Amino acid sequence: MHPANTVVSPAAPAPARRRLGVQHLVIAFPVLSLTFASIGAVLGETFYLRLATEALILAGLALSVDILLGYTGLLSLGQALYFGLGAYTAAYLLGQGAVGFWGALLSSLALATPVALLAGLVAIRSKGVYFILITFGLAQVAAKTIYNTRELGGSDGLVGVPVLQADFGLFRVDLGSPVEFFLLMLALIMGLYLGLNYLMHTPFGRTLVAIRSNEHRVRFLGFDPWRYKLAAYAVAANVAALSGAMYPMLRGFVSPELLYFKMSADAVITVIFGGVGTLIGPIYGSVALVGLRTVLGSWTEHYHMIIGALFMLAVIFMPRGIAGLFERKESGPAQDEAERT
Repeated sequence: MHPANTVVSPAAPAPARRRLGVQHLVIAFPVLSLTFASIGAVLGETFYLRLATEALILAGLALSVDILLGYTGLLSLGQALYFGLGAYTAAYLLGQGAVGFWGALLSSLALATPVALLAGLVAIRSKGVYFILITFGLAQVAAKTIYNTRELGGSDGLVGVPVLQADFGLFRVDLGSPVEFFLLMLALIMGLYLGLNYLMHTPFGRTLVAIRSNEHRVRFLGFDPWRYKLAAYAVAANVAALSGAMYPMLRGFVSPELLYFKMSADAVITVIFGGVGTLIGPIYGSVALVGLRTVLGSWTEHYHMIIGALFMLAVIFMPRGIAGLFERKESGPAQDEAERT
């Protein structure tokens, strides 16, 4: 028997769990989003459309965290490094007029990939709290470097990113239009979800989950966990960088705060609140948390305390997050055997 077949068996992300409810979440999200966009277009609600677009951009950062935490068992507190790297790369090149929409995205990926591989060579060799601290430290070093680099705007960041048009051949998307930008970002985030969901159901993705469950067993079966974890780290970095590249196109500027610890921590909270290891959960979690911050922030300047309390309650009463509310276990011998495994 091929080793891959041996690994796949114990590697199901949620043993014997039925995902029909979660699939309904996947279908419902674009439907609800398109309804929201239609209402926003009719009412001319520019603010809420741009806010929702930002939530989708941050959902990309949350997806990158979920790849590591939910499927590989690696908690990274430095994913903001790649989000900020993508944002600064796009903002700088667009500000210089050197590239267009596609050039900005490709340049962000081209820079994020080697950086992730080099950083991964250091970070992946460590485990547990040491991996967390290394990823945190790498992001802090990058943030301080950009903060003190005058050519990148220093503490003020980069401003003056032009409004673009994304050319898709048969049609163009005007990023100056809140509705069109929202629809483009919706298509991008759903494309990322579908691509990652497919990847995590391949032997590669199932091996990642097997590593999360029992790394020593995977190594005994003839696989090299370090190589798989490095590949997962690079994929997560690219997802974060791609999402980050969209940020300056929406806001017209970038700042060193995009690389700070708060961005990474918020992404981890988003994943836990939405549902670790589900991919669709972090997308819902991002929309929910951005909405909460906006509503509560209009009531009180101490909204962080309320969100913190709500997060603790969610961890206690919804340990699998929003997506977990739509899961149900199968009963019977298969479920009992799966839980023993």
